[in-house]
Amino acid sequence: MNITQTEFVQSFIDKLTTTFGKTVDEATNKEAYQTVSLLLKDIILRKWQKTQNQQVEQDEKQMYYFSMEFLLGRLIESNLLNAGLLSTCEEGLKELGFNSDKVFIEEHDAGLGNGGLGRLAACFLDSLASLNLPGHGVGIRYKYGLFQQKMVNGYQVELPDYWLKDDYMWETKRSDKSVEVHFGGEVLLVSKDNHLHVEHKNFERVLAIPYDVPIVGYENETVNSLRLWSAESMPNSFHFHSSEGHDYYHYLDYKRSVEQISEFLYPDDSYYEGRLLRLKQQYFLVSAGLQSILSRFKRKHDDFFLLPQKVAIQINDTHPSLVIPELMRLLMDEEQLGWDDAWKITTSTVAYTNHTTLVEALEKWPIDMVQSLLPRIYMIINEINERFCQSIYYDHPELRDKIAEMAIISYGQIHMAHLAIAGSFSVNGVAKLHTDILKNREMKNFHTIFPERFNNKTNGITHRRWLMNVNRNLAQLLSNSIGKNWIKEPRELIQLIKYTDDASFQEEIAKVKLKNKERLAEFIQSEYDIKIDTQSIFDVHIKRLHGYKRQLLNLFHILHLYQLCRDNPNIQMTPRTFIFGAKAAPGYHFAKQVIKLITSTSDKINNDPVVKDKLKVIFLENYNVSLAEKIIPAADISEQISTASKEASGTGNMKLMMNGALTIGTLDGANVEIRDMVGPNNIFTFGLTSEQVFEYQQNGNYRARDIYNSDQRLRVVMDKLVNQFFTYDDVEFKNIYYSLLYNNDEYFVLKDFDSYVEAQQHVEQTYRNQKSWLKKSITNIAHSGKFSSDRTISEYANEIWDIHPL
Repeated sequence: MNITQTEFVQSFIDKLTTTFGKTVDEATNKEAYQTVSLLLKDIILRKWQKTQNQQVEQDEKQMYYFSMEFLLGRLIESNLLNAGLLSTCEEGLKELGFNSDKVFIEEHDAGLGNGGLGRLAACFLDSLASLNLPGHGVGIRYKYGLFQQKMVNGYQVELPDYWLKDDYMWETKRSDKSVEVHFGGEVLLVSKDNHLHVEHKNFERVLAIPYDVPIVGYENETVNSLRLWSAESMPNSFHFHSSEGHDYYHYLDYKRSVEQISEFLYPDDSYYEGRLLRLKQQYFLVSAGLQSILSRFKRKHDDFFLLPQKVAIQINDTHPSLVIPELMRLLMDEEQLGWDDAWKITTSTVAYTNHTTLVEALEKWPIDMVQSLLPRIYMIINEINERFCQSIYYDHPELRDKIAEMAIISYGQIHMAHLAIAGSFSVNGVAKLHTDILKNREMKNFHTIFPERFNNKTNGITHRRWLMNVNRNLAQLLSNSIGKNWIKEPRELIQLIKYTDDASFQEEIAKVKLKNKERLAEFIQSEYDIKIDTQSIFDVHIKRLHGYKRQLLNLFHILHLYQLCRDNPNIQMTPRTFIFGAKAAPGYHFAKQVIKLITSTSDKINNDPVVKDKLKVIFLENYNVSLAEKIIPAADISEQISTASKEASGTGNMKLMMNGALTIGTLDGANVEIRDMVGPNNIFTFGLTSEQVFEYQQNGNYRARDIYNSDQRLRVVMDKLVNQFFTYDDVEFKNIYYSLLYNNDEYFVLKDFDSYVEAQQHVEQTYRNQKSWLKKSITNIAHSGKFSSDRTISEYANEIWDIHPL
């Protein structure tokens, strides 16, 4: 939209005056942010309404993306960028006397997600709108985010992330679209007019209120929606004047239990009440979302056999798998369809994305919990299971001995991944290796039954945020060199290949990287009072803290380098700055110990005069999207060192690659496709392959203690965990030590150590030859267009959802 700087400035002054009754000189940065947001929202709302009207009028098929997470980050910059107003706004704010960085940072990251799963969902929404596709998000409006991480004496402490303490400028409450969600009670099957009817009695009523967030397409007229549901109590369902006299207190208990549903992302599931709340959240999301979708469908249609032609539902991992029995319930109990018709419609409408091969991450729910909380849903799941098992028995006699392990209900548990596969028309993995593992190993038996359902959709990232917005100097350099066509067609970045040996272009790339490193160094200096060398290698490991992501392997290499420096103070070594950002789940004690080990290592190394000019270790607290946006443009090395076969895809690897970092990684997830794109000489790979990991797991012939005993370097490093190297006692890190030696190193940290050290030596040797390094960096940027989420979404749209640009 074309607005001049003069027009922006005048509109800003007018809006500030009418909203806050202040002059520009009196306004705070927060008020400036809110004023810009209100101005921009006025523009967005007009496009939003126009898009909704067009979608209704054209009656094109809509896609709804159900996810427990949407990790949006700040929207102010991306909304301005997509609306074509970012530079105008920044220059206008400067004219008004504001620093745009300080104004924009007043927006709190939306606390709607945790890691890659939620950030992927956010990137997908951006691409849907930017490609003019009718696709919307469905999630929960959590009052508190995952948690705010504070470091106290090196330990992670979790504080509430009350991101809604200020008005969320982008949401619009839609009270008129509220629906009811019911929990508990009794279900009766009653015969009426020769038909079986369902009566649900004595249930708990919860009001689901939607808040819509506009998703703005890049320089087009499309604004899609992210609908977030908030749970509220229904006072009218209580009788305050009963003779018992204590209903008021019952109501307060009820009100509190209802509000909890949309209060926290991922309640602690290490105890029964926490697991019950998670199940409640999941059903709340799918029931509210589906009721809204069917209500919209019914405004134009009364034939439910048209539903698969007008609606596609994608469930993001197993969390929203209850979409399947809930859609069955609505079609049968509310719309009076028979089982066969309802099942045909459901299995033609729902598609499932799997995000993991980790057994513990494939959700299972105890039968009695589902039966008591969701009695009608349990009845439907049970019937789905009976029919599914019978179909295996009769149609696939070769799998009869596998029925117990394939059943949706078995051994007292409901297996949500099995439900998702049985009840959907598409099952996709998120990287080629991941999909192959699903088809040939983890879900091999299901693939035998439904070979046509399984497909791959390699993840992607929105280059608008992760390159154009966070690394504007690089984006400008690319446009000056190959033109701007890459912005709409990111695969056009491949044209950069012709500049890989161009000395002047390499020099410009080096200048951009140095400027980004200086910016990050200034931030670290101001926030942590740690001075870092911008000429050092910025070695970055930013992701959720988990055993399989192997921050521990990175740490062991750091401690090995530290020992080398201590043993030989004159050693020639390119200085390194190791940067970590990670949160550990509150109940995941091993991960929290690893964080403490990182901070203890940081204290030890950063305060040692012998190594302070060679090594620095930084742990940046409260890792989130906004922090990632500071780190990623400055990275030289991208740590993607998960145990092979455990990381489904990864998207941090793509963001870092797109910003010119070189990957050191195992052949896991999308690392394999990055290597295939850039070539083996432009990535540093190491470690066991997924096949070797499977072989060790099957044969049980891995002995961690043998490696410990045979590798002097490892012994020196690991003994530091229990020999008072870090503390005056030897118990601080003993659980890490014993988990590796006595629990036999589940994620093969020790096995891959030697290979990892060798790969890191190769990193240093390559970095010393800056011409070679910059050539590899440019090659990575050139091939990164393949990993744009625009490509991923186009594949989903054409091959799964069958939706088309309006």
